[in-house]
Amino acid sequence: MSVRKLPSASVGARPGMRTEIMPSAFDRWNPSVRAAAESDAENSISILDVIGQDWFGEGVTSKRISAALRAIGKNDVVVNINSPGGDYFEGLAIYNMLRDHPAKVTVKILGIAASAASVIAMAADDVQIARAGFLMIHNTWVATMGDRHQLRDVAAWLEPFDQTAVDIYAARTGIEEAELAKMLDRETWIGGSDAVDKGFADSLLASDEVTSNAKNSSESRPLVAAHKLETLLAKAGVSRSERRELIGALRGGMPGAAATGMQDAAVIAEVEGLLASLKSI
Repeated sequence: MSVRKLPSASVGARPGMRTEIMPSAFDRWNPSVRAAAESDAENSISILDVIGQDWFGEGVTSKRISAALRAIGKNDVVVNINSPGGDYFEGLAIYNMLRDHPAKVTVKILGIAASAASVIAMAADDVQIARAGFLMIHNTWVATMGDRHQLRDVAAWLEPFDQTAVDIYAARTGIEEAELAKMLDRETWIGGSDAVDKGFADSLLASDEVTSNAKNSSESRPLVAAHKLETLLAKAGVSRSERRELIGALRGGMPGAAATGMQDAAVIAEVEGLLASLKSI
């Protein structure tokens, strides 16, 4: 389909608020999933991390995607996605950039495209998904605190963004908006073949286009655990600066240190212990 038939997305992040990643998305995300071969690498973009800058100073940002598209110019582009989602507003900005790209955009969902990453995927002319891949759609998810008046205000403020997601999914799939709204309400996971049948994707990827490195999967385990910890701390009301300080201390260094610093077994055990205790609260 033509990207020009897709609606643009209004990006209006609220000062001081950031959307969070669903823990269920982290549970299903395997960061080691990659494209088996990067053909025409100069015209490809990889979205293989959380959306938006995380507390490591990493993640996929609209600024990075904008720079990549400028380098590619008015040429076709392939976007490889394996992401648990993240900052919804960064996701909307990236969606708009891909939607407005003057040449053909092909999205390949290698593992999962959850939450904000699923919105990004919808911007393509052609969406391809691994047979074992998943899309996940849900209402905008935030961690917030306040009295009942403030919480009602936040809920009302979020409604238009959920409607934006419904509009985008409806434009691609042709599914009735009321049914899509119900799918968002219940957090819906859509497997590869089902995504094609429902119109979220156009075709399945060939099995040899996706690879997963067991070694990389093992090394990424503490990274995923730390991301989960950060999300749970946010849900518990811990400020962003305090979360960075705590996770930096667990890693044995400052928050900007290399992720490999978390690979010590004792640190992993401590992170997992904190996750377990927070889940029991």
